[in-house]
Amino acid sequence: MEKMILGRTGFSVSRSAFGALPIQRLSMEDAVPILRAAFDGGIDFFDTARGYHDSEAKIGEALGGVRDRVYIATKSSAEDGAKLTADIEESLRQLGTGYADLFQFHMAKKCHSPGEPDGLYDAALRAKAEGRVRHIGLTSHRFPVALEAAKSDLYDTLQFPLSYLSSDEDLSLVEVCRENNVGFIAMKSLSGGIITDARTAFAFMRRFGNVLPIWGIQKMEELRQFLELEKNPPEFDETMGAQIERDRVELAGNFCRGCGYCLPCPSEIEIPWIARMPQILRRMDPQYFMTGEWHEKLERVKKCVHCNACKARCPYELDTPALLEVAYEDYAEFAKSWG
Repeated sequence: MEKMILGRTGFSVSRSAFGALPIQRLSMEDAVPILRAAFDGGIDFFDTARGYHDSEAKIGEALGGVRDRVYIATKSSAEDGAKLTADIEESLRQLGTGYADLFQFHMAKKCHSPGEPDGLYDAALRAKAEGRVRHIGLTSHRFPVALEAAKSDLYDTLQFPLSYLSSDEDLSLVEVCRENNVGFIAMKSLSGGIITDARTAFAFMRRFGNVLPIWGIQKMEELRQFLELEKNPPEFDETMGAQIERDRVELAGNFCRGCGYCLPCPSEIEIPWIARMPQILRRMDPQYFMTGEWHEKLERVKKCVHCNACKARCPYELDTPALLEVAYEDYAEFAKSWG
């Protein structure tokens, strides 16, 4: 598998990485074989987080025997230094390792710096000095935060949503990171499942030599697809470009990226899924969503108390309650036609 250097970390990593958020939905018995198959196929960078349920434990179980041959990145969304220190210790315990190759501030709302009252960055520095983490990174869905972090000289990596649906502004971060020797880790390269053409998505991401995409994988067939793409990387061509333009027109403007900043919802509406339902039904297998369970989830939209907290939190400034209403009506019409 092709390798790339991840910015100033100096890590020589596989050009496709394993995003371990989805494996939290699997049993240990189902997750471990997928993780091992990923390693056997040449993937050596695995991204997880304290907040991904038991994802860390599954990585520890699957990769403990090859720890010195993989790079493990984890994250914490702690709000103070003491909690961050505790999170790092728990992550290492779950992973069954003495260190994380990369620690990241998870979904950061600001660019954390040394000497701040919350003590977050200072706690990360202590963990690094003690050998518990090798490098410090930041993840965010907010462009101003990501841009500041990339230029700050405080972070070795930046993790940010990047796909062929990204705006020119978001894509400009790739060059900023290259200029500052910051490793760019691309999350949501399939835009939370809305992009269904993995081959085109793969070829688009491969155009950027300093970008490491983490593909969210929870099925063996998904893994095999990306391993095959790595064996025979497709060249980006005019047909792919035309497909991207069609998708950009279809999905331009008001579509949910599935980042989850809107949560929690006081009415327990699964906003990232529901707000994207019109796109999901037409770009994924709709049979999965034509069930009593999903009918009930959509009905929760009618229980919205219109607190507008989701709208205020959205980093893309979407009118989230309006998207939910549209999604509810669209789902009802789709369900009728489905029979």
